[in-house]
Parts: sequence; C-alpha cells; structure tokens
Amino acid sequence: MKVAVLSSGGKDSSAAIWWAQCKGWDITHLVTMLVESDDSWMFQIPGTSLVEAQAKLCDYDWLPVTTQGVQEEEILDLEKALSQIKIDGIVSGAIRSDYQKTRLERMCERLEIKSFTPLWHQSSESHMDGLVSNGFQVMITGVSSEGLTDEWLGHIMTTDSLLRLKSLAAKYRFNVDGEGGEYETLVVAGPHMKGSLDLGYKTEWDGVRGHLVFE
Repeated sequence: MKVAVLSSGGKDSSAAIWWAQCKGWDITHLVTMLVESDDSWMFQIPGTSLVEAQAKLCDYDWLPVTTQGVQEEEILDLEKALSQIKIDGIVSGAIRSDYQKTRLERMCERLEIKSFTPLWHQSSESHMDGLVSNGFQVMITGVSSEGLTDEWLGHIMTTDSLLRLKSLAAKYRFNVDGEGGEYETLVVAGPHMKGSLDLGYKTEWDGVRGHLVFE
C-alpha cells in the first residue's frame, strides 16, 4: 500500500504516521495544509511549517499545500495537490470530526483512492496514554481553555503531567485530548522519527490564552 499522511505536526497525525509504519506501508509523503489566513474549517494553523523538519527525520518527502482556509475550497486545494502524486490512499489523524472525515472520504472517492482514519472514535484517555507510553514527545504549543495556563506552553507531556491534565480536564470540563481546540501540540520526537527536533521559540500570552512562536 502506497500512502501519503496528512500531517499538521501534532500528536494525532504523528500517531497516524506510526500506525501506517507499523502496517509496513510505503509512505511517500507527509502532506501539510499551510493556511494563509487566520482560520480554517478543517486544518490546524500554528506550527505546521515545522512538518518539513519532521519529514526529514522520517525520511519522507514533504508536500506543502497552501490554502486560504475557505470553507469547501480548502479540501479542493488538497485534492488538486494529491492528484499530482501516485498513491493508493491517504491516512489522517481524524478522531471525532465528522466534518473533516466525510470531506476527506468524498475527496478520496473522487480521486479513486482510499481514506484511512486509524484513530477514529478512539477514547481520549487511551489515546493520550498510548502516546506517552509509546515514547511520543508531545509538546504543548497553544492553550485556549480555562484551567490551562501559560505554564503548559512548551511543556512536553510526561506520565505525571498527563495525570494532572486529566484532573484539570475533569475539573474544567474540557477534552483531555484537546479535540475541542483546548490546546495545540507539536511532536518533537517519537517512534516514527529518527532523532528529535531542536527548536527555539518565544511565548505569547494574553492572560487567558497563548501560543508559541517558533524561531
């Protein structure tokens, strides 16, 4: 099976890469949507350019796809890019977004390739437990939920801090896996990569929410 993986650089797409590797599939590209506006209906925005460095550590080609993030147009931007490469399918880290999953499936039908979503409806806690226990170094790059302060920015998840995150999620009623946009992530190392990212960054915090700006 020859596939491309849709990757934002975060924990979910990184888990999807590893899943495809464990299948023994031929991963030809990491495909990243680079949103040139402040919003997107489907794709993560901050830190996505760093997938280029991740792709090098995975020995895969990187396929950046620019989009304005316009509803129903951004999926067509992706479709146009994928039509230029020879693959049997695309793998994504979609967990619970029906909006994202159905649009990817319809796109794949038009391209006559398969859509794989190995994390679909995986429980929040088991997903996070699996990432930490399997050696994924998940860095928090943005927070926007009550209960998450600037101390989490730049933090790499550990067994102990995941327990604390679960406690905060229960107290403030947010998704422990960040699926509701409560926080954003970047994977700096993991079983799918040969080596780790060496990053410099500064923190921007407005007292309620914040994010990392990578140098």
